[in-house]
Amino acid sequence: MNYDFAQLAQQYKTALLDDVLPFWERYSIDQEYGGYFTCIDRTGQVYDTDKFIWLQNREVWMFSVLCNHLEKRENWLAVAEHGAKFLAEHGRDAEGNWYFAINQEGQPLVQPYNIFSDCFAAMAFSQYALASGQDWAKDVALQAYHNYLRRKDNPKGKYTKAYPGTRVMKSLAIPMILANLTLEMAWLLDESTLEEILSATVQEVMNDFYDADRGLMYENVTPDGGHLDCFDGRLLNPGHGIEAMWFMMDIGQRRQDMGLVNQAVDVVLNILKFAWDEEFGGIYYFMDADGHPPHQLEWNQKLWWVHLETLVALSMGYRFTGRSECWEWYQKVHEYSWSHFSDPANGEWFGYLDRRSDVLLNLKGGKWKGCFHVPRAMYMCWQQFEQLASPIG
Repeated sequence: MNYDFAQLAQQYKTALLDDVLPFWERYSIDQEYGGYFTCIDRTGQVYDTDKFIWLQNREVWMFSVLCNHLEKRENWLAVAEHGAKFLAEHGRDAEGNWYFAINQEGQPLVQPYNIFSDCFAAMAFSQYALASGQDWAKDVALQAYHNYLRRKDNPKGKYTKAYPGTRVMKSLAIPMILANLTLEMAWLLDESTLEEILSATVQEVMNDFYDADRGLMYENVTPDGGHLDCFDGRLLNPGHGIEAMWFMMDIGQRRQDMGLVNQAVDVVLNILKFAWDEEFGGIYYFMDADGHPPHQLEWNQKLWWVHLETLVALSMGYRFTGRSECWEWYQKVHEYSWSHFSDPANGEWFGYLDRRSDVLLNLKGGKWKGCFHVPRAMYMCWQQFEQLASPIG
């Protein structure tokens, strides 16, 4: 199929503004206690009222970002404020650590074991502060950001299950998210701090986790970037690797470093060649670098966020470099994603497909899927194609 850039821009814009955002505005707002519902079935019915801090903060972030980058619509700002006030009151313990989960009323359910609760709180309150002009939100953002920096070398702290000293590994998720988080926080950080952290994350991602011989991004490595021959040491998470690469492209574009941009594009293309299911289509969720059976039983599922992050990376990579392979892969992933995950009958996108690409779970949100990857990708792809359709100069 031949795609027109302007047509693609309109497709993503329409999906975002007329389908995805209205779905969350209609079904996710908890008018009784504050915050949001995320466990929502195909038709918009809430099937569980627990609130997961990642997803609460991601929804605050999403509506705040749209206020900051598209237009300050009163309804968008109201949705962001609805979540921000609830989270500021109920989301943290007395020391400022962000819980993993709370109940509908805001009482804690799961301890603050997960560093990404801090990450997404920093992202959310940074963008909400910018959208609302509320100084208190800046303070919340900076406190959460410094929590992330403090915890990044020992992310689970006292909650870790690992025995100390036997098999020490670090995870790609920590530096890749820090790269994106720091860009989100840029307006609150001084330039030297910003550049120092961005440089450190680029160095760690592209030197320690990237295997230049294989052209692949490993999920876990030793502290000095070496490989361990075990389940976790051989683990590839194609979606993480590809998402990390558009974060690198973002930094490369900011610095006008086309070497970094092209290296990131190379990695995306290598991952796709390795992780694409040639029989049924789609990108595998987990893989073993040496072809052994992964220990994740869901390894061959096809997930919404993996494909959406790939669409972002490919559209961004094509806009920055014009490389034909990006465009060829973009069309392939677009065709698969829109024909399998999108739900025109009820709105939004399904999250989980089986190996054969049939819908596996009849949900639009849950413990891990909320108002984030779909609308973020809709917005970002819209912007890429709008600029491709109307290049400057």
